[in-house]
Amino acid sequence: MRRILATVSVFLLLCCCNRIDPNYFPSDDNAEHVDWASALACVFDDSVIPEIHVSVSVDEWNRLLAEYDKNSGTKEYISCDVRHIKGDENIQIPNAGLRLRGNTSRRRPEGRSGQKHQSANPDWHHCHFCLNYHYYEKNPFHTLHGVRRVDLKWFKDDPAYVREMYCYDLFRRFGVWTAVNDVYCRLWLRVGNGDEAYFGVYEMMEHIDRSYLLARRKQFGSADGNLWKCSHGADLRKTNADFGTDDNGKEHVYELKEGPEGIEAAKDQLANFITKLNTQSGEELFKWLESVMDIDLFLRTYAVNVAVGMWDDYWNNSNNYYLYLTPAGKVYFIPFDYDNTIGTSHVCGVQKDSGRQSPLQWGQNNNPLVLKVLQNPEWKSKYMSYLKELCVEENGLNTEQAAALRIRKWQGAIGLYVPNDTGEDMVVEDRPADWGNHKEYRLLSGDNNNFFRIKALSVSAMWP
Repeated sequence: MRRILATVSVFLLLCCCNRIDPNYFPSDDNAEHVDWASALACVFDDSVIPEIHVSVSVDEWNRLLAEYDKNSGTKEYISCDVRHIKGDENIQIPNAGLRLRGNTSRRRPEGRSGQKHQSANPDWHHCHFCLNYHYYEKNPFHTLHGVRRVDLKWFKDDPAYVREMYCYDLFRRFGVWTAVNDVYCRLWLRVGNGDEAYFGVYEMMEHIDRSYLLARRKQFGSADGNLWKCSHGADLRKTNADFGTDDNGKEHVYELKEGPEGIEAAKDQLANFITKLNTQSGEELFKWLESVMDIDLFLRTYAVNVAVGMWDDYWNNSNNYYLYLTPAGKVYFIPFDYDNTIGTSHVCGVQKDSGRQSPLQWGQNNNPLVLKVLQNPEWKSKYMSYLKELCVEENGLNTEQAAALRIRKWQGAIGLYVPNDTGEDMVVEDRPADWGNHKEYRLLSGDNNNFFRIKALSVSAMWP
């Protein structure tokens, strides 16, 4: 009875908000009927920090721990109940899906290998989660205003609690509409009948999946294309690379996330793009690129990417992006995973200093997409002008003073909520990750260690 009442309350709320057509009942693809502008504005409104309460049975939680012990890369879901509180709104979604996520940041959320849940004295650990409201029950009730999935990220290696939030905000400010939406949230977890554990402040992010495509189908022209997650090694140079689908626990260099015609048709389409990218040159190349890509959007994306010091990217490390290929053959580059940025630097690829590295020599010269786009003098000039636009003080974008205003506002909003029951990441500090090779970088200092000040100098050095 509890689940029935919760389900009805979700449906009535969605209908009242006009985000799902109340006369439409329920095929698996109810997302076609969502007012996405209204839905995303509601879910990712940052005026109130939402509370997310997740309840899991002891058996299901122990199953998650056992799956992690068998394979730390597991993508296995367990059943949970979710309560999402935001201001006066209180949405309950029963029988949702919960799983672990992340690559090198993936962790066991409780205890040590082989241990089951310890109800008397649980040893909690911060980790990334994915909440899939739609996983077990595919109907309008099991969404958050139409959004099927959200990613919940802890602030791994970011003592400032702000880096990825800052980057996605800057993308959106600069007109990069492919960037995901994200907000701060507070997360609680209850296992069985035990006390709720407070996991602290998390980042709640829009998951890049079919809902993401549907929310942008007017810009893309269609939500029925092939969506690829591109990970380390995805240099767009070879058509015999590791292509695959979302297998449990196995990561592919190019992993098909959405593809209505299946892996072979999707692979053929991507391989055709890779072949043409690598075999064409000169005016033939430029005309073809202009016909299949939104070049201005790509240049804006890469200007922001370099301005925030994203070294673990396509250009420098063949990593961390998505590609969306529409049925009409258009190709869109989607930025992804921006936690190791704005001052967290690393020796990687051609880089040793993400603040001072030249924006014109940001990465590998044999990674063809950026290299060939910047061979066009007009496009190179536009890329440089976008970097300048980002880094001059009067525009209020990626500059020392403008960044400080936003960062202080965000940190002020979450400061009291950071201490948590894991005992980890308990304070907000202005420093980069401990493993970084430039530990001196700061975001809020007024001295020569300020990352934004140094970045502005590296941008201005592009002009003789």
